[in-house]
Amino acid sequence: TFATQRTPHVCRLRAPPPADETARRARGVNPSLPRVPCIRHAPPGAHRAASPRALSSNDIKNGMSIMVDGNPCQVVEFLHVKPGKGSAFVRTKIKNYVTGNTKDHTFRAGEPLQAADVERSDQQYSYPEGDTYVFMNMETFEETRLETKALGAGADYLVEGMDVRVLEWDGKVIGVDLPNTVRLAIAETEPGVKGNSATGAEKNATLVTGKEIRVPLFLNEGDIVEVDTRDGKYIRRITE
Repeated sequence: TFATQRTPHVCRLRAPPPADETARRARGVNPSLPRVPCIRHAPPGAHRAASPRALSSNDIKNGMSIMVDGNPCQVVEFLHVKPGKGSAFVRTKIKNYVTGNTKDHTFRAGEPLQAADVERSDQQYSYPEGDTYVFMNMETFEETRLETKALGAGADYLVEGMDVRVLEWDGKVIGVDLPNTVRLAIAETEPGVKGNSATGAEKNATLVTGKEIRVPLFLNEGDIVEVDTRDGKYIRRITE
């Protein structure tokens, strides 16, 4: 049986510096070469970091923030499509953070994308003040004011004390990130008829925020309903 021998590690960084060029030549070192730390003893961070992987349409997922036509947008829905003929593509529904508008947008498969550097901070909606809405950071107690036009459709679902995420991009506040669903009381609607649960039959109802939605016929004023903030549609009545 032969014993395995390891070649001893020689680190020229740790070795004592030679007195002159003759000593370096005697050790087999070219004196014209600079001293370079070996990998084992190089200081932290001295090695080249791996380059981050480029973002493409193949990475799209719900909630992702990306730049589209120069505007920060959020992916609301997406679907990867691979047709029998032709190139694959990604069909999406995106929400413009600045305008609040939602539109359909199609990306080619593998199309390069730029991430939108949107910062989020957890805050609580406090109160309306003229044409602005006031939010407060409950840790620092700093207030943030957002104009109604910047809030967009989000104003239809805000009630005092609601927790939201305030969005900031390019050094300015651009909106709020609401929960996908909220629970709100019905302020006005026609009286409900007990037992009237005809499939598909609906009536108009105004929520406490002023938002108008369609609800089933059996609901009454004061009932708490769950609403989808993405499309403004009634989901269910809250009974607990």
